[in-house]
Parts: sequence; structure tokens; C-alpha cells
Amino acid sequence: MPHLSPVPVDDLPVYPIPATERLDSHSFVKWNHQRWMASRTFKLATWEVQGMARALFDFAQTESPIGTLPDDLDELAVMLRCDLRRMRELRTMEMGPLRNWRPCLTVEGARRLYHPVILEQVQDALERRDLRALSSEAKARAQRIKRLREALGAEGLSAAVLADEVLIQRMDEWLEAHHKGNRTKAVYRSAILHAQQMKWFGGLRETV
Repeated sequence: MPHLSPVPVDDLPVYPIPATERLDSHSFVKWNHQRWMASRTFKLATWEVQGMARALFDFAQTESPIGTLPDDLDELAVMLRCDLRRMRELRTMEMGPLRNWRPCLTVEGARRLYHPVILEQVQDALERRDLRALSSEAKARAQRIKRLREALGAEGLSAAVLADEVLIQRMDEWLEAHHKGNRTKAVYRSAILHAQQMKWFGGLRETV
């Protein structure tokens, strides 16, 4: 019996990662070698099949959506460098390279193959990428706030005003929305003027 038997389209799970999602050049998918060596594929499949299985895992990282394979024998045959007859054999093998690859539908409605373990690894990589982005964004914001406080202090604002977190956040957000380039002295002064007009700090300033 074929390892991957036809499944009605309505019964297919929807793959949770859209085709628009990509891993940048600084992201990578972890390979858990202990999990691999404990798997039935590693223990029971031939070395040829193991090599093909690992190649498909790697191919899936560059496919769209990430972590999937085409549900097409011709394309899979090209990936595994074999003819179509051999690909049909491989697909029907219980311990073949497509073991545990399952049909699914993408968010966009295309039929693909996915592997639960590969999906888990890709989701982990995306989460780590997003956490790094958040960390970088937080560091950038901290630097902006530091420079903003220094510039406002140089313009004569009091220590009490500089300690007002709500005020500083409002001014930073206003600057982000209205001044995308370098924040010059003139830009900071325009932020002070805007804050005064909006009565964010009552127009009170201290001269140096």
C-alpha cells in the first residue's frame, strides 16, 4: 500500500506558515541529531534512503512555504536525482525518504507535503528570528530615548521633565512619525515646541 495515499482535499490540514514568510540570511533551522539518530528512519532505513531523507529536510528550508515539499512526483524526482519510476517506488516504501511527510493545503490553497518535525523546527527558527528582531528593536529604542533625553537636557528641560516616561514616550513616537532621518538639534527643538503646543508638559522649561 502506498505510504502516502490520496486524501480528500477537504480533509487536509492547513499549513500554518504562509508562503510570504521567509527566514533571512541570519536565521537557521536547528538539526537535532539525537532525535534523528533515535528515529526509526535512521535505525531501519538504508543509507541511501537516509541520505535522501536528509536532503529533503534541507530542500524544505528553501521551499515555499518554508518547511514544505511539492506534492509532485516529477519535482521530487528532480530533487532526489532519480527517475520517475524510482520515485514512485520510494514514495510507496514504508521506510522511504518520504516517511511521515503528509499532504496539506497552504494558506494560499496549494497542495503541498509537510513533516511534523520539520514544521516544529521551522516554527522554532521563526520564533528565534522574531525574538532577535524584538531585541534589536528594543536596543534601538533605548538608544533613541537616551539621545532624546540628552538633547532635551541640553535644551534646558528639567530633570523632573526628563524623568517623565509618558512625556518621553510621546515625544519619541512623534519624532518617529514625523522625522525619519537623523535627529538634529532643530528636530529636537521642533519636538519640544510640539510638546508645548500639545500641553504635554505644560510649557515649563528650565534654562541651563
